[in-house]
Amino acid sequence: MYKKVETEIGGRTIAVETGKIAKQANGSVVVSCGDTIVLVTAVGEKQSKDMGFLPLTIEYQERLYAAGRIPGSYFRREIGRPSEKEVLTCRLIDRPLRPLFPEGYMNETQVIITVFSADQEIDPDILAMNGASAALIISDIPYATPIAAARVGYVNGEYILNPTRSELEESAMDLVVAGTRSAVVMVEGSAGELSEEVVMEAIFFAHQGIQPLIDMQEKLREEVGKPKWEVTPPAIDETLRARVEELAAEGMEKVVNTAAKMERSAAYDELKAQILEQLDEEEYESESQVFSLLGDYRKRVMREQLVQQGKRLDGRSFDEVRPVSCEVGCLPRTHGSALFTRGETQAMVVCTLGSERDEQHLEGLSGDEYRHFMLHYNFPPFCVGEVRFLRGPSRRDIGHGTLARRGLEAVLPDEETFPYVIRIVSEVLESNGSSSMATVCGGSLALMDAGVPIKAPVSGVAMGLIKEGDKLVVLTDILGDEDHLGDMDFKVVGTAKGITSLQMDIKIDGVDRDVMTRALAQARDGRLHILEKMTEALPEPRGTLSEHAPKYITMQINPDKIRDIIGPGGKVIREMTAEFDAKIEVEDNGTVKIFTTDGEAAKGLVARIEELTAMPEVGRIYEGVVKTVKDFGAFVEILPGTDGMVHISELENRRVNKVTDVLNEGDTVRVKVLEIDNRGRIRLSRKAALEEKK
Repeated sequence: MYKKVETEIGGRTIAVETGKIAKQANGSVVVSCGDTIVLVTAVGEKQSKDMGFLPLTIEYQERLYAAGRIPGSYFRREIGRPSEKEVLTCRLIDRPLRPLFPEGYMNETQVIITVFSADQEIDPDILAMNGASAALIISDIPYATPIAAARVGYVNGEYILNPTRSELEESAMDLVVAGTRSAVVMVEGSAGELSEEVVMEAIFFAHQGIQPLIDMQEKLREEVGKPKWEVTPPAIDETLRARVEELAAEGMEKVVNTAAKMERSAAYDELKAQILEQLDEEEYESESQVFSLLGDYRKRVMREQLVQQGKRLDGRSFDEVRPVSCEVGCLPRTHGSALFTRGETQAMVVCTLGSERDEQHLEGLSGDEYRHFMLHYNFPPFCVGEVRFLRGPSRRDIGHGTLARRGLEAVLPDEETFPYVIRIVSEVLESNGSSSMATVCGGSLALMDAGVPIKAPVSGVAMGLIKEGDKLVVLTDILGDEDHLGDMDFKVVGTAKGITSLQMDIKIDGVDRDVMTRALAQARDGRLHILEKMTEALPEPRGTLSEHAPKYITMQINPDKIRDIIGPGGKVIREMTAEFDAKIEVEDNGTVKIFTTDGEAAKGLVARIEELTAMPEVGRIYEGVVKTVKDFGAFVEILPGTDGMVHISELENRRVNKVTDVLNEGDTVRVKVLEIDNRGRIRLSRKAALEEKK
C-alpha cells in the first residue's frame, strides 16, 4: 500500500513515502528533502541467533551518480572500504537505534541506506537517520520507539535547524541531535569554543524541532505499519541465578573493589572458574548460561555500590579525575610528540608537518575536499591485553579519531599564517576508558611541541551516568567498566573558554535537561583540571619548529618565468627537487613555495630559483655566454633563457670590421644592459662594460 507523509522542518519540507519500491524488505521508505533522496530498507531474520547481543548492521552508501559524478578510481565504481563520511553516518544511525530494541531481541537485522540523489545544499545523513527509524517502525521487526534527528547550526547568535551546507560554512556549531518523543538519546558534533549554556540550548532546540518528524512516523505507522513479531526473552532459571549469586557473593565483593583493571579482570576470571567448580553439572545447561547470570550479578553489584554507597571501582569520588601525567618531546626525530597518561589509559601522540602535496584528497557527493588537518587514531590489541589480527582502522577507530579531530580543529591557525599540512597520529598504548579523550589531550600537546601556534590548549573528558530508580549519579572520567556497565557515555572536548566538540550516547530511554546540565558543568571542571596538568608540561606552543620539520619559504616571481622553473616536461623542477631534497610548489600567480628539511639547501635552492627567474635590469652589468654570432652583432645569454644583442658598434671603443674579431660562439663576456624596449628586446654593450670597469 502506497503512502506518503510530509512535514516542514527548518523551513524545508521532508517527505517520507513507502509502498512503491523495495517492497520485499520488511520495511522500506524513501525520504526526500529538496533534491536529496535516500532509500532506506530494514530486513530482519525471523529466527533468533541467541548470540548474547543484538546483531544489528547499519550500512550507509553514497553513490556518486547521485551528484552526477563518475568515481575517480581506476575501476570507475564505488569499491573497497566505505569512505570516512559513510562510516561516520553509519555510526550516527546505529547509536541512537541500538538501545531502543526490546530486551531479548537477538535476530540478525540489517538497515541499508542508499543515496539516490544528492542536493549540494542538503546533506543526506539527517534524512538517513530519520529514514532508518521510519523503516523499522513500519516493519514487522520488533522496534517500536521512533527516534528523529536534526542538525543545529549557530549563526550570529541564532540557532538554525537543519542548516544547508552554505549556512554551515558561516556557523559556529555543527551539532547532530537524536531523540525520542520525551528525551535526547544521542548528540555529536563540533563547536567553536562555545559555552555550555549555548550548547545546551542548541541540544534542546533540536529536540523540540524534531517532534514533527516523530509525529510523521507515528502517522505512517498507523496507516501502513505491520504487526510486530513477538519477542520472547530467554527464560532465566531463577534457581540457578540464586545459586550463582550465593556462591559469588564473597568473590564479587573483591572484584568490584579491586582498583587496577588487569587485577580486577583476573579476579573476575578466577571467580568464574570457582563458580563452575562449585556447581554440579546437572545444575546448568552450559557455561555461557552461568557466565551470563554472573555478568548480570556483577553489573547489579557495581551499580548498587555506586548509587547506594557512593563508591567507585577505584575508590575515587564522582567528580574526581584519575592521576594525570604529561611528557612532551618524547621522540627525537618526530616534529612534535607527547605521551599522555591518565590512570590506566595512555596514548603516544605524534604531530607531523608537511607541504600542500601531503594534504588529503576526499571524493564525495559534495565534490572534492582537500583536508589540511588529519588525525588518525590507532587502537592495537595489546593496549587492552588482547591477541587479535591487526587490520585496518575499525568504524570505532574512525569515529574516535573524528571526535578528536573536530575538538582540535577549532584552535588551529589559519592556513594563510601557517601553511603546513598537519597530521596527528595517536597510538593508544593502554586503555581503561576514554582513550579518545587521551588522544585529544596528547594531540594538543603534540601540536604545541611541534611549534604549531594553536589558539589555546584543548583537553577532553568522558562522563558517565548510573541511574537506579529515582537515584542518579554522574561520573567524571569514567573507567572502561563504568562505561560498559553504565547508562551514558558523554565525551566533552574544549578549551578553557568553551566546548569544541562533544559526543553523547545513552543506553537508557534518554536524559533530560537537568541531567545534561549537571553533566556539562561537571565535565567543565574535569576539563579545566586536566588543562592545568597539561600546562605544567608545556604552557604554550614552542617558539620555533623542530629542526626536523620542513622549512617553509615563499617567493614571488614573475608569472612569465614559471616556465623557466618548470622546464620542458618538468625537467628543471625535477632536477632541483632531487638536488636540494625539497618540495617545490609553483602557483599560477607566481607564488613559489619551498619545503625542505635542510636550511642550507633551502638557501641554495632560493638562489637557484632567483637565478632562473631573474629579470634583466637596465644599467646592470652581466656576465653572459655568446650564443649566436651574426654579421651585425652577437646574441648573448645574460640570464637563463634571456638573450640580448650586442651590436657590432658596441663591441669595442674602436671600429670593428668583423664580429668574430672580438667574439665567437661560446665565449664568456661582460656586457651592460643599455635598453629594454616595449617588446622585451634587450640592447647590450660590451664597450660600456669595459669603460665602467676602467
